[in-house]
Amino acid sequence: MIHSILIPMLLGFSVFMCGMKLMELALHRLAGPYLSGVLERSTATPLHGLAIGTITTAFLQSSTAVTVIAIGMVNAGLLTFPRTLGIILGTNIGTCITTELIGLNLNKLAVPLLAASIGIWLITALLGELRLIPSLQSTRWIDPFRSSAVVLCGFALLLTGMTIMQGVGPAVQESEMFGWFLAKAGESLWWGLAAGAILTAAVHSSAAVIGIIMGFVSIGAMPIELGVAVVLGANIGTCATALLASIGGSKAGQYVAFSHVVLNAGGALLFMPFIGELSAVSEWVSSSAAGTIAHSQTIFNILSSLIALPFCYLKPFRKLDTAA
Repeated sequence: MIHSILIPMLLGFSVFMCGMKLMELALHRLAGPYLSGVLERSTATPLHGLAIGTITTAFLQSSTAVTVIAIGMVNAGLLTFPRTLGIILGTNIGTCITTELIGLNLNKLAVPLLAASIGIWLITALLGELRLIPSLQSTRWIDPFRSSAVVLCGFALLLTGMTIMQGVGPAVQESEMFGWFLAKAGESLWWGLAAGAILTAAVHSSAAVIGIIMGFVSIGAMPIELGVAVVLGANIGTCATALLASIGGSKAGQYVAFSHVVLNAGGALLFMPFIGELSAVSEWVSSSAAGTIAHSQTIFNILSSLIALPFCYLKPFRKLDTAA
């Protein structure tokens, strides 16, 4: 079990998280100087906040990063709690981009993307640090190209790590513990919800957990409905980082984290009785098992955010200003 499951899983997870962090840091470097200003100026209404939250999360490839930035801005008095409500809804939609990309089974592109990223980085080094062409020494074009190379490298590592983790599927399928879990989940899908929440809270990455589930569903090791239940749980588990970031902050900052929990946990509880229908719709719009899991998260997050959006316009929320 150690050699066939644990070591490959840890290796794959390490490579996956390294790729995720490289992408996040590089994209943050590209957009970071403008992000706070955009959030501050463009969140006058919950609908505006939803749009900005979706776009920034899709660009940064991290709902946690945008949520933590929003909490920090509220703690600093740059944003009020009501103006973050739409942002929280938008982060749940924007974060689906990562799982949708994983669901496309782009694993074969890992090596070409890695080679392209190294090539772009070398070009910036030759034209920048080595000054082969003096007229092109300006960092105005070098920095964006270099950050783009790091993004490509990160995505290639993400695909590589996901391939390694999904490769342990057959070994996991044969393990006694997985058989016990499937037996329990066969009695109640709530076991899947709990597993998704716990695993995601532990590893701080819903994309990693959902990516592994895609692999299990693809080889037939896990029923699709159970996979969808794990996806709903993963959305709850992803709130753990925001809760940790809010500790020691202002009441308004804590309210932002709590609203994230209410949205994800409330949405999961609302959709649990309709997992069969959610799975059926996701299968209907997908051409693969992995795509079904990815689409189920997208459909769930979009519907949850749209259902919650009207509540953000209620007067008690709009008048709540506890930034001070």
